[in-house]
Parts: sequence; C-alpha cells; structure tokens
Amino acid sequence: MQYRQFGEVYALRVNRGEEVMDCLQRLAEEQKISAGKIEGLGAAEEMTAGLYDVQAREFVCREWKEPLEITSLTGNITVKDGKPYLHVHVTAADREQRAAGGHLKRLVIGGTAEIFVTRLDGTIGRRVDDIGNTGLNIFDFS
Repeated sequence: MQYRQFGEVYALRVNRGEEVMDCLQRLAEEQKISAGKIEGLGAAEEMTAGLYDVQAREFVCREWKEPLEITSLTGNITVKDGKPYLHVHVTAADREQRAAGGHLKRLVIGGTAEIFVTRLDGTIGRRVDDIGNTGLNIFDFS
C-alpha cells in the first residue's frame, strides 16, 4: 500500500495480494482519521461480502475466489472503543459481468485498487443501536 495526501484527501493505492480492509485500517490509524469518507475501484481475486440479517442479528456472508472487477467501493470511517471503525460496502462483477456485493468483510487485490479517503472535520463515534434494537453499531453524535 502506498498513499499520498492532498489537503484532506488521501489517494491510496492497494497492490496485488494486499487486503483492502487491512490497508484502510492502517491508513486510518496512522493518520488518526476519526471521521472520513471512502470511495474506490479496482480489481480483486478474493472477496467476502454479505448482509446483516436484522432478525437473526448476524451477518450472512459469501466468498468469491475468482477474478472480480471492483465497480464500486464506498464507506466511512468513524471511531468505536477509541479505534478507527470501518463500514464499507462493495460491488464487484465477474467474467460474465454479473454483479454482486454487500457489506465488505475481506477483499484481496488481484491487480490494483485506487481508493480515495476524505478526512472530515471532527469525530463520529459508534454505539450499539438502542433505538431500533437491531444490534448494529450506529453513529453516535454525543
């Protein structure tokens, strides 16, 4: 992973064989980002993504181990328990251009990924949802 800062925006290149969530976590920790926006694209060789089943209060995930074109990577950086907390979604397409995605758990790069992280002023925290009783970690503005 390499990155360069342009004002409040970080341009991040994730290299072949590197895992995106690990790289984003490392960037957020190194740069002390406590509120941010993530957007990117690229090419992957492995992906684990899914959805959160609110009724069961658990993630249901699927794994892909094949060449994938990352058509959209979007998310945010907040803080939970004093550490950067990533919430990232992904959409990727296979050789037949079938798209799949969801809440990103793991994404290993097969070519390269080009990601922009925009730092926001301030801090956004996280707490377990006591409003909708979903079990999700929701924004905490207190």
